[in-house]
Amino acid sequence: MLRVQGRLIKSDRTSVQRSHAQCRVSKRSAFYEPSFSRDPSFAKLEDRDREHFRSILGESGVITDPEEVDSYNTDWMKKYQGQGKIVLRPKTTEQVSQILRYCNERKLAVVPQGGNTGLVGGSVPVFDEIVLSTSLMDKILSFDKVSGIVTCQSGVVLEKMEDYLGSLDHVFPLDLGAKGSCQIGGNVSTNAGGLRLMRYGSLHGNVLGMEVVLADGTILDNLTSLRKDNTGYDLKQLFIGSEGTLGIITALSVLAPPKPQSVHVMFVGVQSFKDVCSFYQEAKKELSEILSAVEFLDAGSMDLVLRHRKDVTDPFKERYPFYCLIETSGSRASHDFEKLENFMERILGNENSYVKDGVIADQTSQIQSIWKLREGISESLQREGTVYKYDISLPLSHFYSIVEEFQEKFAKRAIVVGYGHIGDGNLHLNICTPKFDADVYHMIEPYVFEWTSRVRGSISAEHGMGVSKPPFLHFSKSHDMISAMHRIKNVFDPHGILNPYKVIPRDQQ
Repeated sequence: MLRVQGRLIKSDRTSVQRSHAQCRVSKRSAFYEPSFSRDPSFAKLEDRDREHFRSILGESGVITDPEEVDSYNTDWMKKYQGQGKIVLRPKTTEQVSQILRYCNERKLAVVPQGGNTGLVGGSVPVFDEIVLSTSLMDKILSFDKVSGIVTCQSGVVLEKMEDYLGSLDHVFPLDLGAKGSCQIGGNVSTNAGGLRLMRYGSLHGNVLGMEVVLADGTILDNLTSLRKDNTGYDLKQLFIGSEGTLGIITALSVLAPPKPQSVHVMFVGVQSFKDVCSFYQEAKKELSEILSAVEFLDAGSMDLVLRHRKDVTDPFKERYPFYCLIETSGSRASHDFEKLENFMERILGNENSYVKDGVIADQTSQIQSIWKLREGISESLQREGTVYKYDISLPLSHFYSIVEEFQEKFAKRAIVVGYGHIGDGNLHLNICTPKFDADVYHMIEPYVFEWTSRVRGSISAEHGMGVSKPPFLHFSKSHDMISAMHRIKNVFDPHGILNPYKVIPRDQQ
């Protein structure tokens, strides 16, 4: 690790995969309550339905024990609580097709569920919907070493895929803190962003082919591995980010880039958010060809991690109002390290520099230690109490203003922190109280969405709409755009059985 105000400790520079904590289930009770009633057009589950599902999946593929079903009814934060009575666990696309064909005929509502790591209630029942779990659809089907294209079922856990590709000197173009639990089908269904978006782009560009089952059981087989295909509408793009409301993804082919041969991390402390932006601008200018991630966290986030995580330490002797983390990924360790070293020495070269202290990590253990400071924030917040999480995209000129406004508004009543992906304009605004506080909740919403709309941001950057955000969709999309979404939904799912009450506002459904 290089410390510019200290000394250089020489070490082997090897490529690294960061370790991520799996999502933990909190012990809080659910605090989301739907403001609408169950759609009476949906049928209710009967014994004949259970028997039919057993004829498709066998006894082991159908879960009806209330205690077992309960874990599928609740999200990992214990914020959302459904009343589903049955969980179906298919292993093949054909089984998914048979299930949906039957449910469509009977008008039985279905909620697809992957790793259940979402934050907006998109993967759990709102009322008594049937849970269709993709957990047993976990086969990696093929990998082409020449093209770098991997094909898999939708239930493959992201960490399993990363381990598999890592052994073949490739990486998956998505990296999430929940990778030990989340599934690739769910990642694509929510168009997850994560830590690698700046380097590899979004899933809209990395997903090459897809197999999807529609509400009526129709199988759309577009599981190609072509980089170019201009034959008609690119239908797969509709299903990326649609959260299972248009069809259930059962298989995917994804472009997997070569594993970087050299990975380094730089961590610096600065005095203001303006300094964060200056640092980002300078990093893009001097490190553009190897820059793979740019993250930031504020002092409150740092304090939480240091308080709740015993496996991390502050790399600096002093505390700073803001911190920036950049990661570089390249093919020549000596070249990359030299560029980082020169960059660090330049920005710390005079007493008036906006960067007050910094370190460069080039060993695996050092890199992981620094990343834990950023990735441990969410888990640390959960240990603090009830967390109100907001995932928004904002112009950098307004990026931190909303955090400061809520810090002033709540003063000692709540902890307010901001962190996120500065490289793609994604702020994670988190407000935490010792226990659920309805007054705080209503002071946040819908104001946070109104504020985001005023500065031309998005009320959902990477976590989707789920059941919690559809009433606020008009803050990011016009009436005509929402109406177009409604018409698309009616084409693919005229009975509305797929993940009802999600994504589209109720008055549009």
